[in-house]
Amino acid sequence: MTIRLAQSIRDSLTRTRNTVFSHIAGLLGASQVTDETWDEVEELLIQADVGVETTLHLVDRLRQRASEEAILQTDALQTVLKEELRALLPDPPPLNLSGRHLEVMLVVGVNGSGKTTSIAKIAHRYRQDGHQVLLAAADTFRAAAMDQLSVWANRAGVSIITGSEGGDPGAVLFDALQAAQSRKFDMVIVDTAGRLHTQYNLMAELRKVRNVAAKNVPGAPHEVLLVLDATTGQNALSQAKHFREAVDVSGVVLAKLDSTAKGGMVFAVARELGLPVRFVGTGERIQDLALFDADTFVEGLFT
Repeated sequence: MTIRLAQSIRDSLTRTRNTVFSHIAGLLGASQVTDETWDEVEELLIQADVGVETTLHLVDRLRQRASEEAILQTDALQTVLKEELRALLPDPPPLNLSGRHLEVMLVVGVNGSGKTTSIAKIAHRYRQDGHQVLLAAADTFRAAAMDQLSVWANRAGVSIITGSEGGDPGAVLFDALQAAQSRKFDMVIVDTAGRLHTQYNLMAELRKVRNVAAKNVPGAPHEVLLVLDATTGQNALSQAKHFREAVDVSGVVLAKLDSTAKGGMVFAVARELGLPVRFVGTGERIQDLALFDADTFVEGLFT
């Protein structure tokens, strides 16, 4: 990871660090470990939206290691906490996006999560890396969704295939895949619906779109990325569970990380959902997207 990208992740964690983890760092200063220490650490981790289950796991691990390693001073616990936080973020395999004539990425998430801007940022990133990127505007149910994505496609410098409002999203994707193959694009990024009248209808529609990709490109979709709004904290976890069950989500894009004090949700996503965080949104500009780096993220919570 370049110094610039590492700095962008650290900068995006400013609110989380200043609001919660600075208090943890202050708590874990040069003092004696007491019963109150565990209660205060637990409370602060929950405030950071690490989640109750994951917080209890972390505090149990801290207690266990304090006993095993005869840790009596709180300053030693900060190093242990960093190690245990890092252990919750195993290094994922590389993105499944290389070596094919055509790569297909499906992007899912609820409306308002930052899905459209995240798609544009991802498209911009891959275009900068030399890919010929085509967007498929398959969210045909939300008014102006295609217009919004078209504006962002123009900013990202990539092409886009749209359909009619209220039309069949699978047909839009089919047209995009045909266009990509005939015009020699090597990557299609697919926007999908984020809300229908019922949750069942939404998930059924997403499965249909996924099937269109699978029928027309071998092994597609090669990645299914779920965009989560970091500012919604634990509410995002329930969303993620439904999407994971419907379309086999392979990774997470954490949007709006720079706008929240709840960056601790990364640990709950990793531990409770078993999903790797692939990208983080570090600002509002189209270039403000960074590949997630666990070491930089954990260190950035404290420094």
